[in-house]
Amino acid sequence: MNKLIMVVLDGLRYDTARQSMGYLNHLVEHRQAAVYKVVSELPSLSRPLYEVLLTGTPAWLNGITANHMARLSSQTSLFHLARQQGRRTAAAAYYWVSELVQRAPFHYAEDREQHNEALPIQHSKFYFDDSYPDSHLLLDGEVLRRQWDPHFLYIHPMGIDDAGHKYGADSKQYRGKAIEVDSLLAALVPGWMKEGYHVLITSDHGMNKDGQHGGTGCEEREVPLYCISPVFVPGEYSQELSQLWLAPLCCRILGIPLSSAMTMPADWEGLQL
Repeated sequence: MNKLIMVVLDGLRYDTARQSMGYLNHLVEHRQAAVYKVVSELPSLSRPLYEVLLTGTPAWLNGITANHMARLSSQTSLFHLARQQGRRTAAAAYYWVSELVQRAPFHYAEDREQHNEALPIQHSKFYFDDSYPDSHLLLDGEVLRRQWDPHFLYIHPMGIDDAGHKYGADSKQYRGKAIEVDSLLAALVPGWMKEGYHVLITSDHGMNKDGQHGGTGCEEREVPLYCISPVFVPGEYSQELSQLWLAPLCCRILGIPLSSAMTMPADWEGLQL
């Protein structure tokens, strides 16, 4: 069975990723990875886009239309689909993911770390402070990987988004955080590649110079997708992808059926599935 690690770098703009993330772009240059531009769904807000990434459904359908909507998703997530096919699941992520998939509201003491084979996310470590260090969160994900050997592992650090809100996207702090996360990934991705994982690295939304997102501007909507996987022909692609396609892509890589609400194009340039 294929194993997939999906890394969502919250708040990372496409142009910042291409300019500041030397290791990931090194993999593209040396034909070890493919990179695409993804156009996020609207509204370009975090909780609605977590739902998009995990269910492949738009806000008008799934009802998660704003950040304050703390409730379980009504849709079938990647975690549900993986579990239905006997795959192991794990996540190191912001607590809003728990509220969408596990239960809502989030109980800080009870839900911070969860290990329950009956839940959609069987093994998880959730954080609730936006300034929780990316180094810690990525290590949380790596610990879950080593301990529980999941087929689908979701890793979601917040540092880039936090820096963007505090200082704006046109700041040394925002760009510096992207460089920092790239270096952290450079310590982990080679091991994942060596062990045969498929790795997708993307973002939920971008960030504007005012330190905001939620609107229709390209700086708020355009995010990267790095694909480190033999199902992609390596290289840089000009085709812009819909964010709705990422959840069904994960299903295809994992070899599990898509939900009835997911759609995926037949003309995905560079994809060999």
